[in-house]
Amino acid sequence: MFDYIGDRLASAIKNIKGMGKITEENIQDAMREIRMALLEADVNYQVVKEFINEVKEKALNAEVGKSLKPDELFIKIVKDELVALLGNDYVSLELKENPTILMLVGLQGSGKTTTAGKLANYLRKKHAKNPLLVAADIYRPAAIEQLKTIGKELNVPVFSLEKASVVDIALASLSYAKENHHDYIIIDTAGRLQIDEALMQELKDLEEKVKPHEKILVIDGSMGQDAINVITGFNNALSLTGCILTKLDGNTKGGVALSVRHLTHIPIKFVGNSEKMDGLSEFYPERMAERILDMGDIMSIVEKVEDVIDEDEAKKEAIRLKTGKYDLNDFLNNLRQIKKLGPLENILKMLPQARSMGLNNISIDPKEIAHIEAIISSMTIEERKHPEILKASRKIRIANGSGRSVEEVNRLLKQFDMMKTMMKNVSQGNMKLPF
Repeated sequence: MFDYIGDRLASAIKNIKGMGKITEENIQDAMREIRMALLEADVNYQVVKEFINEVKEKALNAEVGKSLKPDELFIKIVKDELVALLGNDYVSLELKENPTILMLVGLQGSGKTTTAGKLANYLRKKHAKNPLLVAADIYRPAAIEQLKTIGKELNVPVFSLEKASVVDIALASLSYAKENHHDYIIIDTAGRLQIDEALMQELKDLEEKVKPHEKILVIDGSMGQDAINVITGFNNALSLTGCILTKLDGNTKGGVALSVRHLTHIPIKFVGNSEKMDGLSEFYPERMAERILDMGDIMSIVEKVEDVIDEDEAKKEAIRLKTGKYDLNDFLNNLRQIKKLGPLENILKMLPQARSMGLNNISIDPKEIAHIEAIISSMTIEERKHPEILKASRKIRIANGSGRSVEEVNRLLKQFDMMKTMMKNVSQGNMKLPF
């Protein structure tokens, strides 16, 4: 996500590392590269112009204090301006009404139906809501069946009516939701162009009769400059309450994210970062700016961990780390907990300096963790508690018992030592994060 912009900005900022003071001459090359990076990432020209002017003015007028070096101050200014472009503050979904009605709109192929499922999954897991999916795309062949398939996968009910208008389907779903105690309704509408007057009128009728609390535009995050025209067209018709950027897990340049809020004042509420049903993330401008600048997204990692790891168990483990009692049983338990967080490569991408260390392009085979589990399971209780006793003969026995090689056993032990050291440093507050 945002790797293209991030790589280019990192290259530009590298030119000012170690400079003694901030002058117009010192930052000239960096500003030129930042400008080109943003333009090539499809950020709107007017947005780029204002961004460059703001960064330059604040950098030249800033007073360098004792806590930050000149290059660190420049990076901070760039980060702060990125945060401002992205919207400054996180804007949450409306969750107060019962039932709360959310209407998804957008172009055909933007990912509305899949996003509807992801939202239902998010609301159920994050906010303990009881969502109802409403199939209101009556034009696209198999759209209703696609939503029903997603609903079945998530165990979320899908409301649909045959041979009925979009407005009638939505109104009927309200009665159904109230009768069945659904506190959140997600209406999946058909894709349409913002210049299609007849279909846009249908959305206006839906808005007037159903009165959705949220009108969210789902838009392909890889769209270029035309994305602003699309957003403006839908907003003029509906007064959007937010947008969701999809398909940001690919090689998208991400320029639309840096233009949307500044030009339209419509908040980005979520981004789609994988095709899976849990691949939807809340949009926090500061966290995104830090990820763009390769500073990591530690808060998102912490939140993921808090969702799947028992707090009492984590405290016990921290005590074991500090007392030096962390063993392979603990390591195995950590691996099983990590599996609950989702694909490990997604977590690695959120670590500080992930791009500079090449962690953003790592692909991890889930079978690797299964192999590690097999190796540790082939050890005796004593060997797990005291891996230092694992000499050649024991390693051969473990390799044979797990169906793996001695080289893999050695690699596992090395990984264990590295993880033990890293976790001990984190627990003792010795791991310094950049910036």
